[in-house]
Amino acid sequence: MNSAAPAPRRQLRAQLAARRRALSRAARAHAATELARQVDRALHLQAHWRIALYASLPNELDTAPLIELARARGCRIYLPRIDRRRAGRGMRFVELAGPLRRNRLGIDEPEGGTSLGARWLDVVFLPLVGFDRHGVRLGTGGGFYDRAFAFRHLRRHWRGPKLIGIAYAFQQLERIAHESHDVRMDAVITEEGIIRCSTG
Repeated sequence: MNSAAPAPRRQLRAQLAARRRALSRAARAHAATELARQVDRALHLQAHWRIALYASLPNELDTAPLIELARARGCRIYLPRIDRRRAGRGMRFVELAGPLRRNRLGIDEPEGGTSLGARWLDVVFLPLVGFDRHGVRLGTGGGFYDRAFAFRHLRRHWRGPKLIGIAYAFQQLERIAHESHDVRMDAVITEEGIIRCSTG
């Protein structure tokens, strides 16, 4: 775990992104496989669950083994799709069925398929650049996930969906300064195991 006093988010993003880029292809593949094993061990995915994942970018932890696991367990899989028609740069979740297309940010999204409101998902696996044990997530700065799950701020006792970050173990920081718009995660799973956050 990196020990860091709250530092500017831009600086933390740059440091952690550089460390991700430095990983070898073999290290990336091993971590992705181990992550899927850790998810299987910690969560016991169920056939009726509606799971949100994402198509990883080249420098992110590869989600392909986790998507394969969710398929093998009979989960319904949804991927995020940025909705240009919605004000405030909205995002919705679309079932993974059929071809993907690359959006303007270089992220693969479902072309068609049934969409589902964020509230009705069972488990959401979130991408991140850094995280701490309090559930604070350092993303890329677009704010799409924070806006999609902002409804969690409105309920003191919320039963779903579970928000679970997926990351390399080295992406854990001692503390990230919390901002008012941040939606905290319930847990983070890395290639080394699960970190249950103070929110979960």
